Amino acid sequence: MAQAKKKAASKARPMDVEVVVIGAGISGIGAAIRLREQGETDFIVLEKAEALGGTWRDNTYPGCACDVPSALYSYSFAQNPNWSRVFAGQAEILDYVNDVAARFQVEPHIHYGEPAISTQWDERRCRWMVRTAKGEYHARTIISCAGYLHEPQIPDIPGLKEFSGTVFHSSHWDHQHDLRGERVAVIGTGASAIQFVPEIQPLVKQLVLFQRTPQWILPKPNQAMGSTSQKLLGLPMAMGALRAALYSGLEAFGVGFRRPVLLKQIEKIARAHINLTVKDPELRAKLTPDYTLGCKRVLLSNNYYPALTQANVDVLATGVKEVRGNVLVGHDGSEREVDTIILGTGFHVSDPPIAEQVRGTDGRTLEEIWNGSPQAYRGTTIAGFPNLFLVLGPNLAIGNNSAFIVIESQLNYAMGALKSMRDKNLIRLEVREAVQRRYNSKVQKALQGTVWNTGGCSSYYIDRNGKNSIGFPWSSNTMQRLLQQFDVQSYDTQAADEVIGESMSVTG
Repeated sequence: MAQAKKKAASKARPMDVEVVVIGAGISGIGAAIRLREQGETDFIVLEKAEALGGTWRDNTYPGCACDVPSALYSYSFAQNPNWSRVFAGQAEILDYVNDVAARFQVEPHIHYGEPAISTQWDERRCRWMVRTAKGEYHARTIISCAGYLHEPQIPDIPGLKEFSGTVFHSSHWDHQHDLRGERVAVIGTGASAIQFVPEIQPLVKQLVLFQRTPQWILPKPNQAMGSTSQKLLGLPMAMGALRAALYSGLEAFGVGFRRPVLLKQIEKIARAHINLTVKDPELRAKLTPDYTLGCKRVLLSNNYYPALTQANVDVLATGVKEVRGNVLVGHDGSEREVDTIILGTGFHVSDPPIAEQVRGTDGRTLEEIWNGSPQAYRGTTIAGFPNLFLVLGPNLAIGNNSAFIVIESQLNYAMGALKSMRDKNLIRLEVREAVQRRYNSKVQKALQGTVWNTGGCSSYYIDRNGKNSIGFPWSSNTMQRLLQQFDVQSYDTQAADEVIGESMSVTG
């Protein structure tokens, strides 16, 4: 009995680690690889699910695929010449991430099924107290890789919870539910919906699409990559050359986000795409946006418009006002009786749930400090939250290029910070509030002329306070330069020997 109590007490004792990484998606796996590369082995990766992969693990809806060319949507240090298509599908991307994690031997560091419940800074110890359902960890540093495309946004529609049929979000696709012969309503027409709608349209009896706002959609050049192409890309420097070409092309497109007038030429391609596919003038009018291309995320699809022209599809240019039993009522008064509702309503982007769980030096959470408008220094560090690094943080969405560019740039910055801490024997590092304020002032000023702020749409780039807390106002080249070197002079620091000195003076 005494031994059992001793074992339980030992199990409950907090575990000291140097770094806790939160999340085992693309960012978390990248962070783990970089930590090992720098010789750091005293770290853990907390993952809420029972498998790694993040967004590409969770989103398994029919037709799920990337809208960035696969040659660029991959780690620069783990390039893959064997993609089956120009734009890979979900399963292939997930296989790639699993393969990279295995090759770089990071899985032993991952604690599956152990989400961070609360994360609190302890000023006296200069450590983060991270509590999970399985225990508590005391860490010198936190690298948050929770991302923002995994917590589904569920609309607050009166009567939705009482709907008598089946309801699920696209990111929690119910593969056990057979849609064949059903009357199905899809709410939302964003990036996920334009991929799964064409897949389910041939199966269902009737498909009703509730569209509040139409999207600009460009053709998707998604050619298959045969064995010959794969062999060529396997040659020395071939993948690097392809990545460079794709990067340059997407960067050229990104100039339009900062000079919206240039996007009018791309808009002509999108209009032609609609006109060539949709012959019914009434439907075409419903599907044609009245805002500048790029204001919302630019989408790619070859089969979305053809699916909407089929006889079993009804496009309603309205949102859903309420649900009565199994009847959906639109804001325009239209009513449709359905058996299943699929929510293509996106994710929590400017209000990430992890912000409610992390408490800084004054005991307040990130959510309380941000108050609906996230901000950070270079999208990565936050005043009042020492030794904390956010990956895919505020105002870093580039909109025109690969998220891997952002992720790897931020990891470079975070690794530079950790190196400074080791080299200078620092136990505490916090960006100065004035530095953060000046940086964000420049960001907001530069955003004023971008398509996100002036394009005439409502999008997830603009938060609940009317502020753009998502977009990055400059080129990704500029982003990489900003994050290339850690600027320790912008931070208040504390060395370990300072604490020792203070302790000796008090006791002396």
